[in-house]
Amino acid sequence: MADDAFHLDILTPNGAICCEEVIHVFAPGKEGYLGILANHAPLVTSLDIGLVNYTPAAGGPEEVLAVANGFLEVSKNRVSILADTAEKWDEIDLERAIAARDRALERLSKLKEDIDIERAQAALKRALTRVRVKEKKFSF
Repeated sequence: MADDAFHLDILTPNGAICCEEVIHVFAPGKEGYLGILANHAPLVTSLDIGLVNYTPAAGGPEEVLAVANGFLEVSKNRVSILADTAEKWDEIDLERAIAARDRALERLSKLKEDIDIERAQAALKRALTRVRVKEKKFSF
């Protein structure tokens, strides 16, 4: 392993999404995005809904995933992301994501007493993140 590389595991209840050597990780913590390089100090934090990107140590383009909630741990030059969901570009159904976005916007626009606003806002954030990944509309 190169001096600037470390191991990344991204795991969901449905299985492993990534298990490889990388040179950086950028992830959505609850308090904001964080960047991780080799030899990072030990850390455990909760994840928010957002984008995770990383660069494979073996070369190739940066990978970008849509993730939702979970935890990130850094220990001994290893990063483990345990997410409720994590989707790569080719796994995202754009029509479904757009429909979810539209449903969430509709719920939020009506603001009735029986609507769980936090849940609708989270659904909107997940849908918007998935659309951004699928349409490759992101910058870091």
